[in-house]
Amino acid sequence: MSILNQKTLKKTTYVSGNGLHTGINVDVSISPSKPNSGILFKRTDIKKNNIIVPNFNNVTSTNLCTTIENEYGIKASTIEHLMAAFYGLGIDNAIVELNSQEVPILDGSAIEWIKLILNSGIDISESPIKLIKIDKKVSVNDGDKYIEIEKSKVSLDIDFEIKYPNCLIGTQKNKVNILNDNLDDIFNSRTFCKFEDIEKLKSLGLAKGGNLNNAIVVKGNSVLNEKGLRNSKEFVNHKILDCMGDLYLSGYRIIGSVKCSQGGHSLTNQLLRKIFKDKSNFSFIELKGKNLPHAFLNNYHLKSIA
Repeated sequence: MSILNQKTLKKTTYVSGNGLHTGINVDVSISPSKPNSGILFKRTDIKKNNIIVPNFNNVTSTNLCTTIENEYGIKASTIEHLMAAFYGLGIDNAIVELNSQEVPILDGSAIEWIKLILNSGIDISESPIKLIKIDKKVSVNDGDKYIEIEKSKVSLDIDFEIKYPNCLIGTQKNKVNILNDNLDDIFNSRTFCKFEDIEKLKSLGLAKGGNLNNAIVVKGNSVLNEKGLRNSKEFVNHKILDCMGDLYLSGYRIIGSVKCSQGGHSLTNQLLRKIFKDKSNFSFIELKGKNLPHAFLNNYHLKSIA
């Protein structure tokens, strides 16, 4: 049986935590699912029409998080960190059940999701994985902000730049190869905000569950979190994490090269919508074979943090 085959969890895993924006405590379970079923979200606090598919067409808000919604108006929000964990670990199929709208923020990164999934174990099926290969360059611009994707041989590369009017955050860049690089720093990078923005966010009904245990808070040239940053590029690395999670709303892992400057949830969603508007932009690949190419040896480096 090949690692090129679809994967799910070996057993159901559970976690509880507060939503970053709602502040509401949420119980979550992630369960194994059959091959070719994909990732599904299920609202257990709602008795019918409660399945939500994490697909770019179902994104109804990108305001400081990614929110998906089904045809009956049932939502799941702040899904991007969990989706990035699924992407990075190669989880093709799973059922995520939650008893409120917002996925818990946990520590503000994806590391707790990674640990939960690895501790559950990963089950490899007999069904081959399916990928999307980018065949043509596609780009989206918004003033001096942009995101683009073009051909790549065997991987997903993300080249990301942020520019913040803050002396500590400033301009940061990083580039990662999702299939070959050790992604520990990406998964371990937390969401962040400036101290002066907190009251504004709360006045808008956002960040009700935010605190120094689940977000980096920057005031002037200082990080208010007692232990400081987890890695030197934590700010841009968190944006790469978000981008990974949002790209997985394509429904499949992508072979392509992404370059982004000052982007976020909205630009990534616009990019996916533009890609899939034209079938000549991409092709589907079903990988079959007994041997795993080196380029597909994903971050099974992550055993060190399980």
